[in-house]
Amino acid sequence: MSDNRAIGYAERLSKMIQVETISVRGQTDISKFQKLHELMKEEFSALFSVVECEVINGSLLLKWKGTDSSLEPVLLMNHHDVVEASGEWKYPAFSGAIAEDRVWGRGTLDTKGGLCTMLTAADELAREGFTPRRDTYFVSTCTEETGGEGGNAISNLLKERGIHFYMVLDEGGMILYDPIGGADGTFAMIGVGEKGYVDLKFIAKSNGGHASAPGKNTPIARLAQFICEAEKAQIFDIQMSDTVKEMLSRFAPTMKGVMKTACGNVKAFKPVLEKVMPMISPSAAALLRTTLAFTQSKGSDGSNVIPQEAYVVGNMRYSHHQGRDASVNAVTELAKKYDIETIVLDDGGESKITDFNGEQFKFLEKAVNTVFPQYKPVPYIMNGASDSRYFNRVCENCLRFVPFNIDNQQYGSVHGIDENVFIKCLPEAVDFYRYVIKEV
Repeated sequence: MSDNRAIGYAERLSKMIQVETISVRGQTDISKFQKLHELMKEEFSALFSVVECEVINGSLLLKWKGTDSSLEPVLLMNHHDVVEASGEWKYPAFSGAIAEDRVWGRGTLDTKGGLCTMLTAADELAREGFTPRRDTYFVSTCTEETGGEGGNAISNLLKERGIHFYMVLDEGGMILYDPIGGADGTFAMIGVGEKGYVDLKFIAKSNGGHASAPGKNTPIARLAQFICEAEKAQIFDIQMSDTVKEMLSRFAPTMKGVMKTACGNVKAFKPVLEKVMPMISPSAAALLRTTLAFTQSKGSDGSNVIPQEAYVVGNMRYSHHQGRDASVNAVTELAKKYDIETIVLDDGGESKITDFNGEQFKFLEKAVNTVFPQYKPVPYIMNGASDSRYFNRVCENCLRFVPFNIDNQQYGSVHGIDENVFIKCLPEAVDFYRYVIKEV
């Protein structure tokens, strides 16, 4: 790897970061995304000269025609919208600063970095005169962070055209050290599915009144009791999926003591692991059950007014074994105990699970082993959501992986402050995407 190559990629990513592309739910002005599109056409001119390009409400759909029309096409994805960037940053969030052997800014990891390296790989191959065997599609949406309207629209369009994909590769897992706690090693975490997503509103009502003479069981007090019990009580079923079993078995050689023994023989120690894993970390616990996080609240507008109505919003990520309806019903029953009404605000749906023994996963394993032989590929279920859940309409084999080796600070910077990516990661990521495009 030459320093010039890494620096060149870093400078390209820096330009993309400098175009602010914060997505806002319900936005109609897509000019900022169009500005990024124009930059991308300049930076990836060879690729754009050989693809069919469609812009769908600010989201991009590219098609690179392959040499063998009998083969099912492949789809590579990353999104170009980002979340807001509040707080104090070491380097301004949209500066794209290149410093301390890193590129800094909102989107470096989530996911302009993946988009940049993915399109760079395709652009280099196009410049070399390469044509893929399969029709190769690239999708980059501008709404992934706000509900996924772009991914939903594009997947519906592709379905209407009768297109079915051999494989979809989207953002998701990365290369991480000790992903859940207790594994002394670095692993390439490949998402084979993701938990379901639903937002719930919990409403408590009363006659209101003056704060100087409060009664019992006021709306906020009931909501507080409900929240405390929801967080402490175990209202969701714990169950270890086959994917989690496989993940733990691949972690086992790097573990120590009892965990090494247990994860090395998951079948025999399954009951023990189901009790122990929730104690390891929130991430480990979330792999076994539905989760509910309270994220928003509102009472009265006056500090001296007991509200007639108060509410909290909870974000639920439901497990495949319990499902949407059963998970929502479980928390609804608890809310009724405190005379609280439950309303579904947003239902993001869930994804199918890609078989980690299938040829698509094995292909990605081979790609990882070729470019990153030092890191073991590991399947897992994503706790977060991505656009790829919409593409199960046109593909049963959706995988989620961005080939960046990141540290704990970088992992915490996604949707946080000081988001950044190591410059040294960029050439490796380009090599990975080159392999996928050439060999799939």
